[in-house]
Amino acid sequence: MDEIVRIGIAEYAISKHPVILRTAGLGSCVGVVIYDQERGLSSMAHVMLPDSAISRNQALEVGKFADTAISEVARQLRASGAIRLRAKIAGGAQMFQFKYEHESMRIGERNIAAVKAMLQQVKIPLVAEDVGGTNGRTIEFHSQSGRLVIRTVNVGTLEI
Repeated sequence: MDEIVRIGIAEYAISKHPVILRTAGLGSCVGVVIYDQERGLSSMAHVMLPDSAISRNQALEVGKFADTAISEVARQLRASGAIRLRAKIAGGAQMFQFKYEHESMRIGERNIAAVKAMLQQVKIPLVAEDVGGTNGRTIEFHSQSGRLVIRTVNVGTLEI
């Protein structure tokens, strides 16, 4: 049985051995899985916000933002020998509906766009996604098989 590693909000984890990476409470947040299956390297970040420019303490909040989390995870995976990185993402729901929706309230959409842009910037192909909607998710990445299991509130389970 593979070890289960839990990733909290605004955190990330990297593993060099077979694990199950799990995070819960993905509402407008985006779960980002980056892995090199051939090398047995895997990671998961629970991205809360799109851009670290608003942070007063970027050094302590690397996992919180799409730009810092993805660039740091990619750097660490490559330093560990990753060659063929791929990504899968889930989350980015619009959890609250407002009568007069301001752009700043569309955090889920902004997170999805920022994650995709950052993956492109660090040259990691996005191979699967389950994003948007209005329901929260829990995700579990099985590093040995490369399966991402997504449990969506009021919807069910999907595997990508």
